[in-house]
Amino acid sequence: MISYEYPLGERIRTLLRLEDLYDKVQYFSAKPGPYDHHSALLALFEILEVASRADLKSDLLQELERQKQTLDALRGNPAISEQALESVLTDIETTATQLLEVPGKVGQDLRENEWLMSIKQRTSIPGGACEFDLPSYHYWLNQDAAIRRGDLENWLAPFLPIRNGIAIVLRVLRDSGKSTQQVAAQGLFQQMMTGRQAQMLLIRLSREFTCVPEISANKYALNIRFTIQEGAQRPRVAEIDVPFELTFCNL
Repeated sequence: MISYEYPLGERIRTLLRLEDLYDKVQYFSAKPGPYDHHSALLALFEILEVASRADLKSDLLQELERQKQTLDALRGNPAISEQALESVLTDIETTATQLLEVPGKVGQDLRENEWLMSIKQRTSIPGGACEFDLPSYHYWLNQDAAIRRGDLENWLAPFLPIRNGIAIVLRVLRDSGKSTQQVAAQGLFQQMMTGRQAQMLLIRLSREFTCVPEISANKYALNIRFTIQEGAQRPRVAEIDVPFELTFCNL
């Protein structure tokens, strides 16, 4: 199965983008090559840009507190695993404490690092990070992999509380929905929302179907069109019945 997540608001869209960037930093940092660590640093610069929203930290704190209150009310519920509930509540409390300890604007230490900001400025130019443009960066890329990895971990550290908060919120969001089996007749599917609240849609599709969903949604209706890409041609609607799994997720 292939999963497709579609956020229905800017806040969830931002969290999903940051989650993707954190995954890229972690993936490339773990590899030994200088080009891998260059890619990790580029992703870190993107995190710095996306996380520069002044209200991101407060948004996460408010959501964590709201989830804590909701979960607290489930104590003693025989249908809920007490151990699992306590584990989630502990994660929320730990992460909220970490977020509160983050001073000022997220990533301010990196913004005050003139060397990193000079690299960030050059990497925004196509081909602007060549060795003759940034000889000191070229020197860093030729250091031992362990040294570069240690630097990347230090630069990423101020963003870890944000990452942990995002992980909890998205985990709760993904676990919130109940899946239903649907069929897109001749590649098309429409469902009226009829007051249904959702912050994200999750579509799961068998790999045997060589098509991808194009999604549009508003408070009135959800429309999904499954399309097939053939070479350089424009995508066309898959003229077959496509069974898929649909989940409405809401915090």
